[in-house]
Amino acid sequence: MAGTRSSGSTGRRRFLGAGFAIAAGALVPAPTARPAAPAEAPGPSTVTSASTPASRSRRSRPRPLYLGTYTSQQGGGTGIGTATYDPRSGAVTGTGTIDGVADPSYLAVHPNGRTLYAVDERQDGGVTAVRLADRKVLGTRSTGGAGPCHLCVHPSGRWLLSANYLSGSVAVHPVDASGALGGRTALVTHDTPAPGPGQQGPHAHQIVTSPDGGHVLAVDLGNDTVYTYRLDTAAGTLTQVSYATLRPGAGPRHLTFHPGGRYAYLANEVDNTVVVCGYEAGSGRLTPGAPQSTGTGEGTSYPAQLLVTAEGRFAYLANRGHNSLTRYAIEDGGARLRLLDTVPVGGDFPRQIAFSPDERLLFAANQKSGSVSVFRVDHCSGELTSTGKGFAAPIAVCALPL
Repeated sequence: MAGTRSSGSTGRRRFLGAGFAIAAGALVPAPTARPAAPAEAPGPSTVTSASTPASRSRRSRPRPLYLGTYTSQQGGGTGIGTATYDPRSGAVTGTGTIDGVADPSYLAVHPNGRTLYAVDERQDGGVTAVRLADRKVLGTRSTGGAGPCHLCVHPSGRWLLSANYLSGSVAVHPVDASGALGGRTALVTHDTPAPGPGQQGPHAHQIVTSPDGGHVLAVDLGNDTVYTYRLDTAAGTLTQVSYATLRPGAGPRHLTFHPGGRYAYLANEVDNTVVVCGYEAGSGRLTPGAPQSTGTGEGTSYPAQLLVTAEGRFAYLANRGHNSLTRYAIEDGGARLRLLDTVPVGGDFPRQIAFSPDERLLFAANQKSGSVSVFRVDHCSGELTSTGKGFAAPIAVCALPL
């Protein structure tokens, strides 16, 4: 959701940022241009010792960056934007577009790094697979709902999970050996509890697997609820095992786990808070704690997404209305967030944030300014420093660095 409490049509979450100008350097290639091959095969990344020449060379080579957008909005892109980034300087260079993907507002990559997946955020929602070796679109499958806005690949690599925002439902698709998607094996609608204040129905905003892969959690903004499911990894079906409710009107949007697996952090879009949640791996039960400040002052700033570093020491929150990133210290083994500061994001309406694989860089996709901001991450202090090398991209709503 893009900052309104109710949703009567697709435009409620998609078009809050419409009507703004797109910067001149946007990723809009000539219609007949064939996208360039990736600068480096986007396979799984491993962090190696800085003392080896091979690791230094690997870190100096350009890396792939994929960009989500809206193709049906004025000023939007024509498909999935493609670029490369310098892993040292953070400089981004556009390379083209993968056409044939409609409204790819959120992206995810297969664990083996060979296939890219995108939601098609439309009334008749879909999910699309793209083979990265030659950027061939492998096909699109219906999600059975409207306005899919988030997806993830199960750690096994065999299942793709997606969330339909307008329908308040979640779907499962099988992934074959080529990375292509099969027909939907599950579709579950969040019909209880009742919608929260100002909401007209359920609005599934995110679906994510637990760190051990044992459960699937779906965050529903409309119902102020996080649902926990068990995925049958043979049949691809979902069975609800529990649900956790937030305070009425919280509007939960995005959940991120601490690497220890016992805690998770929830960004609440409507009431401008974050919540530390306890998590029981065996049962899948999530227990929300007390709401905490986003550091953005009075009113709501439409917090969008939390990131947690791999060592579990720091968390970062994107604030769309405040156009900032909040930094938290993670304490007590993950049980506590301590607010440190906020820094300007260098763009307008940061919809999504992502680390580079080595977490030396943080990318922010700024929807209204049509730009991607890049920050260096200090792993000792957690401080963010802008590289000053922003990149213009049409209606940038997702950045996926590989």
